Amino acid sequence: MIRWVYAFVDRPRESFERAAEFWTAVTDTALSPRRGEDGEFATLLPGGGADACVKLQGGGGHGAHLDFHVDDVRAWVDHAEAAGARVVADHGRWAVLASPSGQQFCVGAWAGEKVRPEVFDGTRLDQVCVDIAPEAFEEESTFWGTLTGWPVLTGSRSEFRVVKPPADLPVRILLQRLDAPRATGAHLDFACEDREAARAAHEKRGATFVAAFSHWTVMRDPSGGVYCLTARDPHTGALK
Repeated sequence: MIRWVYAFVDRPRESFERAAEFWTAVTDTALSPRRGEDGEFATLLPGGGADACVKLQGGGGHGAHLDFHVDDVRAWVDHAEAAGARVVADHGRWAVLASPSGQQFCVGAWAGEKVRPEVFDGTRLDQVCVDIAPEAFEEESTFWGTLTGWPVLTGSRSEFRVVKPPADLPVRILLQRLDAPRATGAHLDFACEDREAARAAHEKRGATFVAAFSHWTVMRDPSGGVYCLTARDPHTGALK
């Protein structure tokens, strides 16, 4: 059983400070002390008694990944392998795995997290979108549903599927079928009460506009990573 989920912001090592400044500002969080052999990891700490659900990794490219926290790491690694994952690195108390088409994710021990951070400035960072080549989409959809045990729902458009978590978990998964073959990757999504207001606020903090679509706006953060502002209710995650 998945007890908590973290969204990881993956950015190049040399961009760690720029990424930390931006992502703490747009999530109303403070950066924890850095950890890891090279200080490559940090957690974005919310206030108000809430539990963290976003972490930052330097050296991870410009994407994102999921970090699942569970009661029994060893049993969950076995479960993930049975679902079709492969183990990339096993550190005992935590492990790095990859989906059938190569999207990495992590599993670690649950530390009692249970209080979801509040909506900030009309937005909530609440979704990891896995971007999948057309030929891998069906297999990945089956995999993520089996891995999590959550329902896989058809999205607002045929190229999207939502892997919907229980309401008390802070991060959900969106699967996006791409138009052309490429390596599987992932990016982060904010749910926004007002996308234009969110765009303006993020631009003031150094982000740049990339493109706008019917239900989402693509942005680039100051460290070069792409993410989206989406027209979803930040309280429920549902499309407005």
